Amino acid sequence: MKSRNLTTDAQNMTRGVQQDVTEERSSEGPSSTEIRQRAFEIHIERGGIHGCDLDDWMQAERELQQAYKNEVKEQR
Repeated sequence: MKSRNLTTDAQNMTRGVQQDVTEERSSEGPSSTEIRQRAFEIHIERGGIHGCDLDDWMQAERELQQAYKNEVKEQR
């Protein structure tokens, strides 16, 4: 049985997700692609434990919405 290196797997997967980020951010906030990428980063930070995907998505959405609101305030 071949041993897997989770760190290398995660880095490769992150690169694939980053390359997929071509969707434009809407005027309403972060795009679903940005949220998906951040949720994946949270998943990796959590140790790659499965079963927390909704929590990861919700956390990513909250973080990015807050960052978007702060960015809009700075532009004013």
